Amino acid sequence: MYSALRRMLFKMDPETAHEMTIKGLQLLQSTPPIRHLYQKSMTVVDPRLQTTCLGTTFPNPVGLAAGFDKHATVYPGLAALGFGFVEVGTLTPRPQSGNPKPRLFRLPEDQAVINRMGFNNHGVEQAKRAFETLTRPSIPIGINLGKNKDTPNEEAASDYQKGLEALYIHGDYFVINISSPNTVGLRDLQHATALKELLSAVIGKREQLGAEHGTTRSVLLKIAPDLTEEQVEEIVDAALQLGIDGIIATNTTLARDGLTANHRKETGGLSGKPLTSRSTAFIHHVYQLTQGRVPIIGVGGIFTGQDALDKIKAGANLVQVYTGMIYRGPSIAKWINQELLRLLEQEGFNSVKEAVGSAHR
Repeated sequence: MYSALRRMLFKMDPETAHEMTIKGLQLLQSTPPIRHLYQKSMTVVDPRLQTTCLGTTFPNPVGLAAGFDKHATVYPGLAALGFGFVEVGTLTPRPQSGNPKPRLFRLPEDQAVINRMGFNNHGVEQAKRAFETLTRPSIPIGINLGKNKDTPNEEAASDYQKGLEALYIHGDYFVINISSPNTVGLRDLQHATALKELLSAVIGKREQLGAEHGTTRSVLLKIAPDLTEEQVEEIVDAALQLGIDGIIATNTTLARDGLTANHRKETGGLSGKPLTSRSTAFIHHVYQLTQGRVPIIGVGGIFTGQDALDKIKAGANLVQVYTGMIYRGPSIAKWINQELLRLLEQEGFNSVKEAVGSAHR
């Protein structure tokens, strides 16, 4: 069924197709009886899939990455697709339109996507209104935060603090996104000195907000796959020293190795199948550095249960999909969870938690 729908969607401009999908999700979430029925049919319920980390419980380890629900307006509809958690954003303090169009490109031959969206979003205040209005789903909701493109890097911490303050009570965890390749200079914040200053300010703000609200929200750092091993070691060391609660590995890549599709030379971040093995190896390295001291969310080219399990065994506690959903369809979380359960049984694991980091043992 999705195969026919995908053929229709793939004939459209990618952003137009995305906007149509958003409208469909808005319709779904505005009709509670249908949403509940849909969620029941799409959700795989099994205690072996459950994970507790980041101060909350995830019913299954398959989440949706940031970038789909950019404005935090359709997360209740996305929750009905069977995901174990949904991450919204990237959200910036002020609304911004992002980079000029066209800025989103499918690479069907490579099962990949290139985007240079540029944090287009309606800003944290409108997201706050959405959180106050929409029905809260039962799964955890993460909030991905960025800086406005015209905010100098030396003032970036203020942008992340503003986002954290505005949305603190609405997120189950927060992500500091300094690894998108589509905001000029953003990745410079990954350099050790800049990173320490940024994280110190953000973690300090989190401590203040935690005291005010009587609850501590987890803060994670999302990093790029294009870093050298030395840079990764510096980043992880600094993040752990400053009290980061988790790491998301990885964002999109600037690499273009082995691509064959027409749009392969477009600038922007590449996601999808070409990132599968690269991000798994990256997670393996990060886990070696952290030794399980903080949770890892694995992202990059996850299409199947095997892709997810490879990342879990490499050290990921949770995984996220995005491009895989474009190619496999809205049932991807259901299929991956079903596949995961079969694979866990085949490999002798009693739960996802037991499989985490097993490649290192």
